[in-house]
Amino acid sequence: MRWPTFVVMSSTISNRQIIVGQEFGLGFTPPYLAPTTKGSVVLQGVNYASGGGGILNETGKIFGGRINLDAQLDNFANTRQDIISSIGAPAALKLLQMSLFSVTIGSNDFINNYFTPVLSIVEQMLVPPETFVATMISKFRLQLTRLYNLGARKVIVVNVGPIGCIPYQRDMNPSAGGSCAALPNQMAQLFNIRLKSLVAELGSSLEGSKLVYADVFRIVKDIIQNYRSYGFENTDHACCYVAGRFGGLIPCGPPSKVCRDRSKYVFWDPYHPSDATNVIIAKRLLDGDSDDISPVNVRKLVEEA
Repeated sequence: MRWPTFVVMSSTISNRQIIVGQEFGLGFTPPYLAPTTKGSVVLQGVNYASGGGGILNETGKIFGGRINLDAQLDNFANTRQDIISSIGAPAALKLLQMSLFSVTIGSNDFINNYFTPVLSIVEQMLVPPETFVATMISKFRLQLTRLYNLGARKVIVVNVGPIGCIPYQRDMNPSAGGSCAALPNQMAQLFNIRLKSLVAELGSSLEGSKLVYADVFRIVKDIIQNYRSYGFENTDHACCYVAGRFGGLIPCGPPSKVCRDRSKYVFWDPYHPSDATNVIIAKRLLDGDSDDISPVNVRKLVEEA
């Protein structure tokens, strides 16, 4: 039986996950809600991603039908039961222990919750950044522990990237000039410091677990600061854009304009890295040193018994 991947993340699966899967002989990980994701298909991995979802259940409420991490874990629990029914409990538990779980979530808790324009004004006045981050970490601890209790052992936990540098935040914070927005990046780093400690804590306390911390903040920041050495020509503007100095005011859609060569842009749209950026991130997570991903990289994690 092939090594499967179960992806649990906040936004739609990117080519970052596809590259990692392909490296180990896997194809595209099918979405949980697809009618064809059933039977033997789930033995090869499932994508539970949902655009707009977050660690906190209220995150992304302006989007309505998003699936938060608690609900994604509920969906995984359903898949787990289907696997047990299909191949029996002992084989199912062994399969899950071999599997690689990728958890990439948290950005939306800032972008579409704490920093939601207008709607978050009162919350920002009443809830200090440290308190908001502490709430996220407390919730995430329960969620990662639940994932472990459902059978996950090899788990990649990806931190929050430099969200203050995305075109959306640049346009929402014009006082920053041509620089990244400071407060969103500060909160991301505040969360990341706590998250790294949490991953180490759970890795020690949950018997048999192999949690790794992926520092995507560091990787993307390096790409932005040294973009020409990576082959990029534009580090702050969305390739797919409608309005705003950085093309970050309106989501990418049918009315949008698209840059001539997306491989030269660090960001695809107001929120997400381009495919070219994701390729670099994926390769550094696969084979990077402990500055990029620790205590081991993805390749070594997969090879471990």
